Amino acid sequence: MRVKELAAFLEAPFEGDGERVLRKVAALADAGPEDLSFVTGSQPGKRAAASAAGCLLVSSDFDNVDRRTIVRTAHPRAAVARAISRLHPKVEAASGTHPSAVIGPGAIIEPGVHVGPLVSIGAGVRVGAGSSIGAGCVIGDYVSIGEKCTLHPGVTLYRDVTLGREVVLHAGCVIGADGFGYVLTDGIYENFPQIGRVEIGDRVDIGANSCVDRAALGVTSIGDGTKIDNLVHVGHNCRIGRNVVVAAQTGFSGGVVVEDYAVIGGQVGVGDKARIESRAVVGSGSGVLTSKIVRAGQPVWGTPARPLKEHLEQLAVLSRLAKQRKKEKPR
Repeated sequence: MRVKELAAFLEAPFEGDGERVLRKVAALADAGPEDLSFVTGSQPGKRAAASAAGCLLVSSDFDNVDRRTIVRTAHPRAAVARAISRLHPKVEAASGTHPSAVIGPGAIIEPGVHVGPLVSIGAGVRVGAGSSIGAGCVIGDYVSIGEKCTLHPGVTLYRDVTLGREVVLHAGCVIGADGFGYVLTDGIYENFPQIGRVEIGDRVDIGANSCVDRAALGVTSIGDGTKIDNLVHVGHNCRIGRNVVVAAQTGFSGGVVVEDYAVIGGQVGVGDKARIESRAVVGSGSGVLTSKIVRAGQPVWGTPARPLKEHLEQLAVLSRLAKQRKKEKPR
């Protein structure tokens, strides 16, 4: 792809050699004369000057003192993500069902679906057009998979799970396993039957080895556009809203509500029936206590999670106490 073609695709102005051919996207430090890269953050001019990239995606106010070949855009990182789709197009799996796959009675496989080797598809399943089911996936009875979904190898969907359009489930995901529900009766824990469902909206991505439990009664739901990292656990009856971002190793206990556009850092623990309101930010390693409400737009940190300003003030107090104690120690 030539620079001027990339600029037209991105609907952004370019400067320099529009005929230069770009073959791939590379990190700034590793890029060569036929590579595209991008510059963000502090000292963009200094970082750009040290790179051999053939073309750079830069911010609109970038000072191009070296007269490099650049494409100006308001959001270079977002622009490079779009450029990757052109310079590194996704390899689509060929449609068709592998001979080793097992298809249950009444299953409907729409046109253009790829079903890989050793896949098991249960009774009454519907797989939407253009979806891809990787090797070794297990799809339980009466599952509904929307159009253009991608299930990477080794995904398990228990019965009565619904996926929207363009959902991506990475290897080892388990969707619809029983929630952690037990009743203590006469000193013995007895299972509380988990007979609910899981519903996942459109354009949801769920990382490798993450688990979403079915509801005890009702629905565990994940809204449109939400992105969940690897090794995340979503407990029974949780309701995760739209365009939520959840980093790795976070766990949601049963009945948690996370509203739209919230951001949850890595290794966060969220107690039963807690509520994280819209656009709140929960810092990495935080603990949100049972039934706690994190208010809309509020950044919180620590265990127990509290407003970031309060958390930082407490850290400062502890630091001063430690210094004072050190001064008071007898020599």
